[in-house]
Amino acid sequence: MHHRSHVYAAVGAVLLMASALPATAHPAAALDTSHLPPPAAPRAGAPGPPAAKSSIRPESPVTADALRAKLQDCAPVSKGRYRTDQDKPASVPVCGKKGAVFWQADLDIDCDGQVTARCNRKTDPWFHGDTAFHQSDGKPLNAEKLPYVVVPAPSGIWDYTASGIRGGGVAALVHKDRVEYAVVGDTGPAGIIGEASYAAAHSLGVDPDPSRGGVASGVTYILFKDSKVTPIESRSSAVELGGELARKFLQEN
Repeated sequence: MHHRSHVYAAVGAVLLMASALPATAHPAAALDTSHLPPPAAPRAGAPGPPAAKSSIRPESPVTADALRAKLQDCAPVSKGRYRTDQDKPASVPVCGKKGAVFWQADLDIDCDGQVTARCNRKTDPWFHGDTAFHQSDGKPLNAEKLPYVVVPAPSGIWDYTASGIRGGGVAALVHKDRVEYAVVGDTGPAGIIGEASYAAAHSLGVDPDPSRGGVASGVTYILFKDSKVTPIESRSSAVELGGELARKFLQEN
């Protein structure tokens, strides 16, 4: 490689001298470079010329503060209010917004579905080995691995299906400075609201232990209308679609 550089340097000098001659002067002979080896091809993996800067900005991440600011006003779609626990007063309405419904409540841990190391009858006194909605292979959802939210069973208070919400629909959970995308994965008691899976709680920084975990307040649930993750168990698909829907939601009037 070093020897080849010297040869090209010499050739460059001769060419420079030739170009400096007056128009009437003629070099003794044209420079013959046919005997020189061709320029070396770039090594595999060697950096090429700098790429042009893209004018397209990557999508900005959706922040918890931006979502909360969007949801300051509540137009109730429920005919009544829900309790966060059996012994609590009914104080939580389901609110409507263009493209979504939402509510603010506590977060109880749902460990139902497949039996796993952290979700089973020993770890969860209320464990149930099934979920309202199932994976593409017919099995119950895996609460330990899949972030999902629980919607109240249809009742005179509210029927989630009438609001365009269904199993596998996309949800965004907001707690403090975190946003977690999930799916609608299970149904709960008709009069109680505020529940999500072990995996959802863990992603939000909430203690996911099914017997003692959860948080008493400060969680916002946003469910996007007429959305669906396929297959329902694909966490990456929920995150991708959730980000798109959340950005669109923030842009809606």
